[in-house]
Amino acid sequence: MNDQLETIGNTRIQHGKDNDRVYVMSLGMDELDTITKDLEKIVEEHNYSKVIAKVPKDAKSKFRHAGFKLEATIPNFYNGEIDGLFMAKYYNENRKKQKEKKRANKVIQTAINKPLLDKNIELDDHFKSRILKPEDASEMAELYKEVFKTYPFPIFDEDYLIKTMNSHVVYFGIWHDEKLVGLSSCEMNKEASNVEMTDFAILKEYRGNNLAFFLLNVMEEHMKSIGIKTAYSMARSQSFGMNITFSKVGYQYGGTLINNTHIGGSIESLNIWFKPLI
Repeated sequence: MNDQLETIGNTRIQHGKDNDRVYVMSLGMDELDTITKDLEKIVEEHNYSKVIAKVPKDAKSKFRHAGFKLEATIPNFYNGEIDGLFMAKYYNENRKKQKEKKRANKVIQTAINKPLLDKNIELDDHFKSRILKPEDASEMAELYKEVFKTYPFPIFDEDYLIKTMNSHVVYFGIWHDEKLVGLSSCEMNKEASNVEMTDFAILKEYRGNNLAFFLLNVMEEHMKSIGIKTAYSMARSQSFGMNITFSKVGYQYGGTLINNTHIGGSIESLNIWFKPLI
């Protein structure tokens, strides 16, 4: 069962047992004085082990006073002006301990030390790419099921894909001949002028063809064309591939969300990468 989405006033949260946490996806500043107490009530009711809050810098002192610690920062996240912070509070000592920390540190350093790509990636003639449409949802869901054992959002559900496609997400696909072999999405917050580059899925037999690099480039160009100012992403901390991909196209490391998300069959830490687009 996927985590559920709720609102508290103008604050949007996700919570559930899959991720065993509450995620403040967007903070309504009108709730700043009361939100941490509301979050505590949800934690107590469901016995969650973590809260992660994505908040503007202006909210930092309130969250720190409530026992939250900074895990990652994205400069100029809100409208190209105000920094965005990921602040966490743990309710279980084991949840605080990063797994395979030595490998995770190696992944970050390896990615940071990679040289920037000096040209855009082009697809060979057997591949084609376009923005996905509602009629592609069935094929999209099947690809996601093949790539991920579990995922924090219901991307295996065709109705969810169509619903998000019609509201705030642009999905991009790559076909080899007539088969969908790779896709990704831009989850936009137009009010704050930022976008999460997410949901990357490349079929195993097609990895090594620079498809993720190609997708990132077309995603960025599309976001620039509609005036989005800041892009960011969350990469699995044990994955050399995606962390290197972001670093090589100019994203900067912003921090690590410890034991944050249930993906690929277990709860994993995620590295934050960000890039100004405008």
